[in-house]
Order: sequence, then C-alpha cells, then structure tokens
Amino acid sequence: MDVAARGPGLTGLATGAVHPRERRYGSSAITPNKHPHARERRGRVAGLRGDWQTWAVKKHVLLYGLIAGVLVAALRLIEYRYLVVEHSLEIYGGLVAALFAALGIWLGLRLTRARTTVVEIRVPSTPFVRNDAAVEACGITPRELEILELIAAGLSTKEIAERVFVSENTVKTHSRRLFDKLGAKRRTQAVQLGKERGIIP
Repeated sequence: MDVAARGPGLTGLATGAVHPRERRYGSSAITPNKHPHARERRGRVAGLRGDWQTWAVKKHVLLYGLIAGVLVAALRLIEYRYLVVEHSLEIYGGLVAALFAALGIWLGLRLTRARTTVVEIRVPSTPFVRNDAAVEACGITPRELEILELIAAGLSTKEIAERVFVSENTVKTHSRRLFDKLGAKRRTQAVQLGKERGIIP
C-alpha cells in the first residue's frame, strides 16, 4: 500500500509534517511526557502531597489523644462521684471518728500532764554583821575597808577617788595594800575573799 492510500492524516506524517500535539511544545517536537518543566511540577506536587499527608496524620493523632484524655478524665470523675455518693456514710463516719480520736488524745495529754507549782517563800532578811575579828586579823584599815566596799559596788578607780576625795594614785596604793592583806591578785578575787570572810556583805 502506498502513502496516498493511507489517508490524508498519514500522508502529512509521512511527508515530515509535525503532529498537532508536538506543535504545542515547540518546533523541536518534544512530547508532553518528556517536557523538563512537567517533571519539576510533578515533583513539587508530590512533595506538597506528602507534607499534607504527614500533617493530616499528626492532626489525627493529636485529636485522638485529646479525645482519649477527655474520656479518661470523665471516667475518673464518674468513679469519684460514685465513690462519694455510694460510700458517703462510711466517709463521714470515718471523719467523725478521726475527729473524736484527736480530741481524746488532746484531752488525755492535757489532763495527765504534770503541773508545776511555783511557791514563793519569803525569807526574812537579816542585817549584815561584819566579822570584826577577820578585819583585825587581816589588819585592814577603815579606809581600805571603805575602798573594798566601793570595789564590791562596781566603782572604778576614778569613781572611788571622787567618792572619797583622794587622788587615783592614793586609791591604787590602798587597793594594792588591801590585795596583799587578803591574798588576792585581782579586784574580783578581793571581793570574793572579803565576802567569804564576812568582811563585806
């Protein structure tokens, strides 16, 4: 069969004419499946479709998780309400028993606690009587005895000098002689020895 017998459409193809579908993509006769931009568009569409499917899966997972949490909370609430309503008498009885037990323990501790009674006894004060024998035995002069009493009252050397109208050196001299007679080395020791011997109150 010759080319003319095949029909006018085939005649054009045989003579080198471009197919109508190929003519839309340019003179180089590139078919739609082999066009470079078609592959890029198909890849882009496939990527968007994959992202959308991933987001849809995550959305469903979150939704199902939220629904499950709400259902668990509802079941807990129903269980709590059932426990309170069905066993309210036992719960109230237990609370009352605990209250009375605590009250009984508190009363028991309060009643059995040992009471401390403070009794104030007034002892009549007796006037101080100086041991003159100890004063004479130590050889303490009236001025030294006066200075010892002022030392026991907590006065300093300067204050004692102003009180007895003498100089501070004179007070130091009397204090040194007094310490030697009592066998003391410090003011506090002299006061303690004087009280023990009944020289000062």
